[in-house]
Amino acid sequence: MSWSADEIDTGSAHSARMYDYFLGGKDNYPPDQEAAEKVLAVLPHARTIARNNRYFMRRSARMLAEETGIRQFLDIGTGIPTSPNLHQVIQEIAPEARIVYTDNDPIVLTHARALLTSAPQGMTAYAEADLREPRSILTAPELLETLDLSKPVALMMISILHFVPPEYDHYAILGELVDALPSGSYLALTYGTSDFAPEEMKRAADVYAASRVPVQQRPREQIQQFFQGLELVEPGLVPIHRWRPDDPVLGRLSDADVSMYGGVARKP
Repeated sequence: MSWSADEIDTGSAHSARMYDYFLGGKDNYPPDQEAAEKVLAVLPHARTIARNNRYFMRRSARMLAEETGIRQFLDIGTGIPTSPNLHQVIQEIAPEARIVYTDNDPIVLTHARALLTSAPQGMTAYAEADLREPRSILTAPELLETLDLSKPVALMMISILHFVPPEYDHYAILGELVDALPSGSYLALTYGTSDFAPEEMKRAADVYAASRVPVQQRPREQIQQFFQGLELVEPGLVPIHRWRPDDPVLGRLSDADVSMYGGVARKP
């Protein structure tokens, strides 16, 4: 497999590369760094949000692999690989698990080799597809060759839906994806909110918008609607650092420090 970085736009900021910068990664460019620093100037805990979003992904993935027996995962909006990747977390528990990563960002495509280092008992695949067109994900050959959609799948929507431009119906997009999965599947989702630090989050959203990176924030009741028809597992929809914390440090964070909700729910 050989991919080119020719399509990468290094002249403007990108949400995945800004996220990489917040996490201390190296796969970002001056426009990403400049935009991220502007966000940090108005939202000093932006790095805390990014790190805790990552921690939520790990905790929810472990729970799904350990407690529910899920062995198929669909990760949408994969982003730049950051160790441990989702498949590493899952296959440490269940080496036979199968994981499909999807993204539409050329820079993720160039790093996809890091996402394909599956345990020999399982399988990982990468599909280039666009969340704004859910059908492009559900019909991707890489997905259909890796996952059996007649059996439960964990749909991982970690800090991605709020970056879909507001002219697209976020509820309809997620609904089409969930509808395609069988009973016993799960949804893990995180979504940004201005409930706890409205002024700082508004200024951060303005910085993103000025960098041509749209981001939408919602109150809890609107985020709750993404789980309509699903059965939330304990502790329900909560600030991400309060979702089954496994580190005492998390207890010292305020809700304003993370400003993101997360939850995991089962499809009946």
